[in-house]
Amino acid sequence: MSILPGRPGSWFKPSAGHNRARAGNGIVYPVLGIAVCVALIYLMLGDFKFSPGRSELSFVQRNGTQFVVDGRAFYVNGWNSYWLMDQSVEESSRPRVSEIFQTGAKMGMTVCRTWAFNDGSYHALQVSLGIFDERVFKALDWVIVEARRHGIRLLLSLVNNLQHYGGKTQYVKWAWDEGFGLSSSNDSFFFDPSIRSYFKIYLKTILTRKNHLTGIEYRDDPTIFAWELMNEPQCASDASGDTLQEWIEEMTEFVKTIDKKHLLTIGLEGFYGPVSPEEKQNINPGKWYSTLGSDFVRNSKVPYVDFASAHIYPDQWLVEADLNEKVEYISKWITSHIEDGEKTLNKPIMFTEFGLSTKAKNFEYSHRIIFYKSIFNKIHESARQNGAGAGALIWQLLVQGMEDYNDDYGIVPRERPSVDKLIKEQSCQLIAVRYGKNSVDKSSVIC
Repeated sequence: MSILPGRPGSWFKPSAGHNRARAGNGIVYPVLGIAVCVALIYLMLGDFKFSPGRSELSFVQRNGTQFVVDGRAFYVNGWNSYWLMDQSVEESSRPRVSEIFQTGAKMGMTVCRTWAFNDGSYHALQVSLGIFDERVFKALDWVIVEARRHGIRLLLSLVNNLQHYGGKTQYVKWAWDEGFGLSSSNDSFFFDPSIRSYFKIYLKTILTRKNHLTGIEYRDDPTIFAWELMNEPQCASDASGDTLQEWIEEMTEFVKTIDKKHLLTIGLEGFYGPVSPEEKQNINPGKWYSTLGSDFVRNSKVPYVDFASAHIYPDQWLVEADLNEKVEYISKWITSHIEDGEKTLNKPIMFTEFGLSTKAKNFEYSHRIIFYKSIFNKIHESARQNGAGAGALIWQLLVQGMEDYNDDYGIVPRERPSVDKLIKEQSCQLIAVRYGKNSVDKSSVIC
């Protein structure tokens, strides 16, 4: 899902292509009010270790098909807010970021996916090839610190496949305008050696960035849950998938030479390509989706990739289908990808975007409850069976007053309490799987 850079009055509907618990090694003294609520949340979710005067956060690791924190399986109930860095550049809009973190934490959500890129656009982080705006970098520094303050981990995406917020289109344009680009085709991002080199400069700059507020390099900061190489990579100019595969192999290896502590995923939508068996290609919403140059299994097998990702947008894929048909389809879609994680990849699968558009056929807000619940149930079922279904992230959450950043998938918490309730219930279900039912404190803020 890609949104036009958040300039006033502009938004874009994407096209179809497109635990925290405090392990007590210190004495916790009773406090009142909000502090009690926050402590209960952290105690349940199980990632924080406290000792007098400091807090220590553990890195999320992978053990086979599961995420692990401090020796326990870690299941993700989270969300997307792509706009965090953009809204942190100006002091006046930073309260929006704090509010969404606070809201997510209160609902028991553990991971937020957001853009760690903005190439040549409004509030650009990279203003031209290899040139960065320190003011915007400091905004990203602040986002990371603020996320940790609220007990939220970040899945940071590193470039966009589409042109919104610059993306591969901007890299190609820069190279072409400078006179060294091999082609004006957007897909030259994947095969032009010069552009590959400049993207590596970007990767190294991000990974080794020293946070001006903490003095910690990003590659050493466990607040970052994982890196996502690209949002929804496609290379339709080479339907065989070889071009994109080579790029993924090169870039994932490069990331891991710099950062061996964090998990890494590609950012795939989950479509099966021509290398996949016919029965897998039949899981795609249509034959066209196997020609986009990506292949879920082939790409995700790359050894430097720690977990696989897929997206869920049946209203874009099955435009004329009714709600029941969409729910039935996504059940097959999710099951297929979880099976891939268990039987073929031996890696966790995370559904890093899912949503139901207000422009869907015969849409009613109650449809979102049915749709979300069907996804949550599949994740919960997989977690109970120690399966590869490691979590899901709603697209997207905003706060009030952000109409310019909204699309027809946006959710403003508290506007529809039934959605908030469902999200909290999923958090409770996953906490219960992690620690056992008796560990879920029914008097807590979440459960």
